[in-house]
Amino acid sequence: MSSRTLASFASKQENLELLAEGKTKQIYGIKGEKDYVLIRSKDSLTAFNAERKNELEGKSKIASKTTVNVFEYLQLLGLPTHFEQSISDTEFIARKCTMIPIEWVARRVATGSFLKRNPGVKEGFRFNELKLETFFKDDANDDPQWTDEQIVSNGLMIDHLRIGRDEISLMKKMTKLVFRALEKAWALENSALIDMKIEFGVTVEGEILLADVIDNDSWRVMEITSTFSKPRKPCHVLVIMGSGSDGVFARKISDAAKSFGLEATLKVSSAHKTTSNTLEVLAEFEDSGVPTVVIAVAGRSNGLGPVIAGNSSLPVINCPPPSESLSLDIWSSLRMPNGIGCTTVLDPSEAALAAAKILASHNHIVFGKVLTAQLQNQINIYNANRKLE
Repeated sequence: MSSRTLASFASKQENLELLAEGKTKQIYGIKGEKDYVLIRSKDSLTAFNAERKNELEGKSKIASKTTVNVFEYLQLLGLPTHFEQSISDTEFIARKCTMIPIEWVARRVATGSFLKRNPGVKEGFRFNELKLETFFKDDANDDPQWTDEQIVSNGLMIDHLRIGRDEISLMKKMTKLVFRALEKAWALENSALIDMKIEFGVTVEGEILLADVIDNDSWRVMEITSTFSKPRKPCHVLVIMGSGSDGVFARKISDAAKSFGLEATLKVSSAHKTTSNTLEVLAEFEDSGVPTVVIAVAGRSNGLGPVIAGNSSLPVINCPPPSESLSLDIWSSLRMPNGIGCTTVLDPSEAALAAAKILASHNHIVFGKVLTAQLQNQINIYNANRKLE
């Protein structure tokens, strides 16, 4: 079923079957569809594990929109989540998964319940390294806090996946990524993300996904989230190649840069043959005010990178194209005169990643995509270990 057909089908109540209902949401199965569910927000407002509960008209729309905004942002970054698409003001379609009964709380600042559980810590104490806490979902016992050892000792089986140390480690990494990516986005609104609660689910294939909802009940926020998926300030990678024959190699850099949310421009200009033209191109980007990294693609005697770096305040990365004589030519990129300050990276995708890291402080989407790329490396290692087992 296509996404459009699924959205249309799921929008009709007669095609839905209530599977579960929580304090603030309902989960519906979609007839004939085994891989997806519909999640509907409620107007319920709860506190203290539902000891206090009220109906607040319009709350469901605010909560659902917040969740959708956040998931669309995380989806843009490439983070694995259960979110698929929004279909109404209060509903969205998600991948079907079995929830892990653990709440993950990430804290940047000590406040609220943390102070009660940790007497002696002052209100407002800042955790430079995020403070992570886990709570077993058990309303009858007031969601007790669990340690890693308690989670492992209880041998939680979610479908066919046992939650062990490797799974806990992976969820810790994902929780930190989610917090840091959202923290960066909130900072653009002149707001601080204080703490956040998230949950994870497991698909039938055994994949761990960020799941449930992330709404106004999940964190302390003061502004709207609708702009999270929109870049505030563009960042640029200028790829200058010394010869048109290096175009294929240069495009690999450009494509990799775009995957991190960077704008990319390709230019051909020789530092040896058209020096004034090279400096004119450079001046254009320096004058633009757009955060820019220059990647110089030049083989043989690389004068391009040093000339650019010696005449510009922009960061410069040498990325010489492969050749039979690269082992000899590489020294012209590695041994720079004093006062030049450019680096050398051989792989085109690695050069793009290096540029993205330099520019990440200017753009929250680039920042999040860099974090997600690092997480994906960790997920690949986790999956490789699972296959061995």
